[in-house]
Parts: sequence; structure tokens; C-alpha cells
Amino acid sequence: MLKVGVTGGIGSGKSTVCRIFECLGVPIFRADDEGRKALAENNEVKKQVIALLGESVIDTGGKLNRTKIASLVFNNPGKLKQLNAIIHPKVREAFAEWLTKQNAPWVIEEAAIIFESGLHKTLDSVIVVSAPDNIRIKRVMERDRISKEQVRARMKNQVTEGERVKRADFVITNDGTKMLIPQALEIYKMLSAR
Repeated sequence: MLKVGVTGGIGSGKSTVCRIFECLGVPIFRADDEGRKALAENNEVKKQVIALLGESVIDTGGKLNRTKIASLVFNNPGKLKQLNAIIHPKVREAFAEWLTKQNAPWVIEEAAIIFESGLHKTLDSVIVVSAPDNIRIKRVMERDRISKEQVRARMKNQVTEGERVKRADFVITNDGTKMLIPQALEIYKMLSAR
């Protein structure tokens, strides 16, 4: 079974592209959703995050406050790296478990930081969804209702667009000038033929 990664900078349109592949019958593992699930449901993760960032990350309901966590780590690369070291092993375990339940010729793992985390080394191919910074910033500001500065802080923790594209096996351009479905179909045909 081929393992294919789909990645791109924040606001690039990874999820939209994955929905196209899903419509074509490709199973999708959403690593970022699994990371959020680990933060919300895994008591071991919760304890480690509190030990790393302090009690201020707990909301009034006793749950981890993702917005507060983001505010503490996105401007602190060291803390972000430590947070990822807590969450990523749980995501890797979930992916391994998920894989055992799949019987498709190929699957997709959607993850924001495939290159940053070294995950690309475990995949057969990587598809990068590419969009210019100004478009990505606008999308994320609208989606997450955050400031341009907050978006830029998150972008600083990801490899550059040029670096992602250079390391990709396939690139899907999502800048509003090219239709996504034909680009995804072309890649689908190539990967299905392998």
C-alpha cells in the first residue's frame, strides 16, 4: 500500500484537496485532527502539556485551551518543538493503527508539518498544495478570526513555500487561477497506476 502525504502551508487548501481525493475513494488520515484529539482526550498528553506550559493552559472546564497553547508556542520555537515531541508519537501510533484497517491501493496522510517533522521519510510520495502567502494569510484570518500577525507567527514555524515545492513529488496550485479537481485527478491517475 502506497503512503502519500498531503501538506502545504497554513491556509493553502490541504483539506479541500483531501476532500477531492476522498471523493475518488482514497482513504484519508488527518494527522492534525488526530493531534487535536490527543490534546482533548489523552490524559498523559494533558499532564505533559501542563508540565511544559503551566496551569494557565487549562480552561474553566478543566480542558486544555488550544488558543492559549497556540499563543504560548507559536512565538517560541523551543516550546513548539517540545509540544510536538509530546503529540507526534500519539499521532504516529494512531496512524499505524489506522493503516491496519485500510485495504486501498494507496492512502493519504494529511499533515501540516510533513517536512518539518521528518514524516516525509516514511512516505512514498508527498503532494504539496501551494498558494501565495497573501492568499493564505487572508484565508486563515477569515477562517480562524485571527490577526495577520498571528497568522505570520504560525507561518514562521513552517518551512517556506519554495522549500516545500522543491521537496514535493507533486504540486497542486491553489491560487484561484487553476482548477483543483483536474490537478488532483491527474495525480490520482499517476498514483493509481503505480
